[in-house]
Amino acid sequence: MKLQHLVSTTDLTREQAIAILDTAIEMSKVNQREIKKLPVLRGKTVVNLFYEDSTRTRVSFEVAEKRLSADVVNVSAKGSSVSKGESLKDTVQTLAAISADIVVMRHGSSGAAQYLAESGWFEGAVINAGDGTHEHPTQALLDAYTLRSRIFGDKTGTGLDGLNIAIVGDIAHSRVARSNLHLLKTLGAKVHLIGPPTLLPKALAVQATTSHFNFDEAIEEIKFDAVMMLRIQSERMNAAFFPSESEYSKFWGLTKSRFTRIGDALVMHPGPMNRGLEIESIAADSPNSTVLEQVKNGVSTRMSVLYHLNAAEGDLS
Repeated sequence: MKLQHLVSTTDLTREQAIAILDTAIEMSKVNQREIKKLPVLRGKTVVNLFYEDSTRTRVSFEVAEKRLSADVVNVSAKGSSVSKGESLKDTVQTLAAISADIVVMRHGSSGAAQYLAESGWFEGAVINAGDGTHEHPTQALLDAYTLRSRIFGDKTGTGLDGLNIAIVGDIAHSRVARSNLHLLKTLGAKVHLIGPPTLLPKALAVQATTSHFNFDEAIEEIKFDAVMMLRIQSERMNAAFFPSESEYSKFWGLTKSRFTRIGDALVMHPGPMNRGLEIESIAADSPNSTVLEQVKNGVSTRMSVLYHLNAAEGDLS
């Protein structure tokens, strides 16, 4: 299976998404070995071009690339020509001139990765590592991999058919929510969006199986297999979307009471977490929590994405 770019989860068919998840299982086995290396990207140059700050995503991609034996170049907006006013076009053409094969880009503007992929400035593959409030496809893939691993083990060839997944919180500003909404539906899950009316756009609500402004009522009506809590993205807010943090936590946070009532549902969070705001420690640190697994699985999933973008057909042993 060859992918040209990975800009959006809408780029993926069900078969392609499942193939990435299946390959991630093999990559996870590599990550458990004493020598965690494969020659898949030997001789290839991968550039991590990050216009926004990141820890989990950037480090996860860098580890994934190095475990596939790529030559890795990290470029951040701070400390590069970008901070001097260099345009995206000039930056990318510079990378093309040094024969980069893959660009992993995080950008504050929605659609930036798509623009790059279609621009003709760069002939290699483009991976969207998060663009504005638009999408974050590899986060959705690692979330799906984590769900499938927890619920179905290492079973291959399967999606997430029939599972009830809640996505809760600041959906309006969350690229993670958008990518998960598309991908989880593609894999057969039922997606339920929950949040304040000011943070739950109608355009997304109509794409979900159900949408709710009342978290408690949703818990009573639906038996969730997983609850995905989202971070309040105050850095992207230019208005007051809720009266106070205490009110937000009271009505839409995963409190001790709500955690008790969701039963054995998995608790997910893309990180970083605001403990005491969208999630309390009793939920974040519970055996049902997948937060650290999501970080761990991010390496295997991103190795799989890089493998398929490279159209690799070699042995994974």
